[in-house]
Amino acid sequence: MRALFGILLACLAPVLGAPSALAQDSWPSRPVKIIVPFPAGGSTDIIAREVAQGLTAKFGQQFLVDNRPGASGTVGTAAVAKSPGDGYTFLVTASHFTIVPSLYQQITYDPLKDFKSVSLLVTIPVIVVAHPSVPVKTVKDLIAYDKSHPGKLNFGSSGAGGVNHLSAELFNYLANTHLTHIAYKGTAPAMQDLIAGHVQIMFDAVLTSLPHIRTGAIKPIALTGAKPSPLFPDLPTVAASGLPGYETSSWVAMFAPAGTPPEIITQVSEEVHRILNQPAIKDRQQSQGVEIAASTPQQLDDVVKAEIPKWSTLIKKVGVTVE
Repeated sequence: MRALFGILLACLAPVLGAPSALAQDSWPSRPVKIIVPFPAGGSTDIIAREVAQGLTAKFGQQFLVDNRPGASGTVGTAAVAKSPGDGYTFLVTASHFTIVPSLYQQITYDPLKDFKSVSLLVTIPVIVVAHPSVPVKTVKDLIAYDKSHPGKLNFGSSGAGGVNHLSAELFNYLANTHLTHIAYKGTAPAMQDLIAGHVQIMFDAVLTSLPHIRTGAIKPIALTGAKPSPLFPDLPTVAASGLPGYETSSWVAMFAPAGTPPEIITQVSEEVHRILNQPAIKDRQQSQGVEIAASTPQQLDDVVKAEIPKWSTLIKKVGVTVE
């Protein structure tokens, strides 16, 4: 009898001892939430919805984008950090993820300890744009106008601590200008105020500026990256316009709460890579100035670990602070 009982235990042990494996086999069995810590309509939100649509089609469960803006993306990011690592919550965010730890001393999460990397999604060039009423066409014009009209030029951003904010602060530092920062809760409201003329300048993702450039609602001044864009073959970079050493760009990436099973991380990462490299999606994104950068989790880990100290050094050098 005792021998029979031992045999039964041995047979049942793989099942009883691996409930998470059973759960993973049926994943996803209900809708999955993708939290975007910025308002709808910005570049991060646009990319998140592209990915969510593809994941829904692949896995047969809804992947729902949940916009939770506030405090430069820290509100939504903190919500993901506190979520169970069960594969039913993900984060799609931007470069803010590696910037805000050096700006906000009181954030409630650790970007290295509280998250698991899933995949880098895209890289997005940043462009300097202006309201048509601003009498400048080039970087040199912008610098000269600011110096001759101190206090007249404001720049809008999606919030303190984002790449577009720091791009402008780096510009101020290198050009000795005094563009005044006006922070918004996301790119969309900042862009609305630029179009309305309530702010005069933005350092913005090409993805969200391009439609308004095409209609003439705003005008391009320069690109912040290291090279020109095929979308704007005659538009120079800031560095080539008289500020050598100036370079910034942005990215969008996907993360999961710490503790998410590696099997789920791998499934989602591989599917994201497939989705974003579909010819139709790749061509559409490239036509909007977006470069597909789907990566492995390890490659995204490397980006995060490299960028946190990079932005920290820049923030200290430029002297950026937030209230």
